Amino acid sequence: MATFEEELKRLEPIIRRVTNFALIGKKIVVKGQENFVREGPNIIIGNHCGAFKDGGVLLKIVPRPIFFTVNKMVFNKKDFNLLIRKHLKRHLNNFGLFVDLILGPIKSLFVNYFSDNVSKAGSIPVDMDQSKRMAIEQCQKYLTEGRAIITLQGRGRVMKREPNPYVSSFKRGTSIISYNLFKKDGISVPVTPVALFGTHIPFMIPGKIKINVGKPMFITDYLASGFTETVESFRSALENKVKALLLDILKW
Repeated sequence: MATFEEELKRLEPIIRRVTNFALIGKKIVVKGQENFVREGPNIIIGNHCGAFKDGGVLLKIVPRPIFFTVNKMVFNKKDFNLLIRKHLKRHLNNFGLFVDLILGPIKSLFVNYFSDNVSKAGSIPVDMDQSKRMAIEQCQKYLTEGRAIITLQGRGRVMKREPNPYVSSFKRGTSIISYNLFKKDGISVPVTPVALFGTHIPFMIPGKIKINVGKPMFITDYLASGFTETVESFRSALENKVKALLLDILKW
């Protein structure tokens, strides 16, 4: 049976074409690409305000196979189709429904192929409304096997009511995973912070996507008196770092 890495290599031409389609009209600019960890366990954490475009960008710029925590809706063709339709309407209003209609045949091919193959590429399904314990355990398994995983923070769109619309409050998952692996397995996992800006520009609308990659961070630098204090300290540090990276992007 093929490994996830072998499946990724087999699917690479398709993934490249799908990614190019998802990023039509977008120019990508990257700062700090040398900060990516090229081998061994690694968590890449960043803001998530561009739906599928965030994943497409990371597939292009990360220099190794990566595994995503993915909204479980993409594993179901009907749910995934609905998710794309909601995204287009949210960003383009009624014109989004027109675009959805025009792209119908192409979108159906994309949805069918992606839903059929996403699990083969090692994606980790996450129920956005339920407990993430199983996803955390699966992420820990991938990391102990020396893989790199992506944990984007947010709902895949700009959250206008939040203090920082482009960087939602980070969840504790990455910090918990880092703590568990250090305490149980002695593994200090490098966590690479990434800020993305421009992925919120609607699909097929020309624009520039800027990515700022920070140096890896380690939970061992944030150890406190107990689990709760350590996890919160690292979670807060990761969130603040991504906010700082985003602020740096706005100064470019």
